[in-house]
Amino acid sequence: MEEESRGSSLVIALVAAVVGLLVGFGGAKVLDQGKSAEEKTTPATSAAPAVDTKAADLRTLLNNLESEHVQLAVQATKAGYDGQKNFDAAGKALFANGDNISAAVGNVYGDEAAKKFDQIWDSHLTFFVDYTLAVKNGDQAGMDKAVQNLNGYVEAISDFLSSANPNLPKAAVAELFTQHVGLLKSTVDAHASGNYSESFARQHDAHVQVGKIADALAGAIVKQMPEKY
Repeated sequence: MEEESRGSSLVIALVAAVVGLLVGFGGAKVLDQGKSAEEKTTPATSAAPAVDTKAADLRTLLNNLESEHVQLAVQATKAGYDGQKNFDAAGKALFANGDNISAAVGNVYGDEAAKKFDQIWDSHLTFFVDYTLAVKNGDQAGMDKAVQNLNGYVEAISDFLSSANPNLPKAAVAELFTQHVGLLKSTVDAHASGNYSESFARQHDAHVQVGKIADALAGAIVKQMPEKY
């Protein structure tokens, strides 16, 4: 009797497992055949909201471009410091990414705004290269000059964005871009000191932080132009 009981339990367990597999791997369609046509076609009330909107596309675009910017900036500066043969190629890719970001700005604010943004954006790429090479050569005056120029970039980009969009207060924009510049600078400093773990940690932080910039820009643009997004 005990063996029969164990056998019955095993059969029940196997049946339950088969039903579970049917539900998990498409069996739900089989079990659904007994429902009426109306029951099959009625959407669930808990369906997730649509995400394929222009606003979502803008946020995704800016996040992807800004994230790529961090990756390429770190690659270019490390290649420059280490004297790698791919330094020129990394620099070209970095500036090409800047062109794409400027084009995204132009899609929102027009060609003249894109040109102005591109000038400001490209300047900070050059300043980072200047800083990296100054660190490599132990040129303190060169490092100080590059940092001064980067501070000027923060001022310029904050002026531009706050003037273009009333939902982007200059002080808030300046804080975000100051953090961005500081994190990228710290990746260079850590790499130069041979603390590679710290350099990669700061690179990770830069990736996370630049997402905040992208989200802030996308949100402000959508709020400014709800009819477009």
